[in-house]
Amino acid sequence: MKKKLVSIISFVSFGLPMFVLAQSANSGYIVSIVDGATVILRRALIFLMALAVVWFIWNVIKYTMSEDEGEKEKAKGQMIWGVIAIAVSISVWGLVALLQVAFGLNEGASQFQGSLGNMIPHI
Repeated sequence: MKKKLVSIISFVSFGLPMFVLAQSANSGYIVSIVDGATVILRRALIFLMALAVVWFIWNVIKYTMSEDEGEKEKAKGQMIWGVIAIAVSISVWGLVALLQVAFGLNEGASQFQGSLGNMIPHI
């Protein structure tokens, strides 16, 4: 009984002020970390999309320049994977934009008017 009483008094003495003053805490540091991570992820997604487009174009060139049927089939398969990578990248980008609009996280970021402009993720 004495241990429980000491635990409750310790919690009330030390833990309760954290909950009471939680709203006035400085959250600028956490917000800056989240903003930095968002910028890095957006740039990484753009880089991956550009890489997928370059990969697709490279395999189109290999397909058209190759005379060997085996090389053509290999390039054709790689072109298909390039198209899949582009589609997945654009889908992820669209999903992120949809979630931003749904949760109201892109306020003031859109330079366009209308619903389509709000769907485009901003860099």
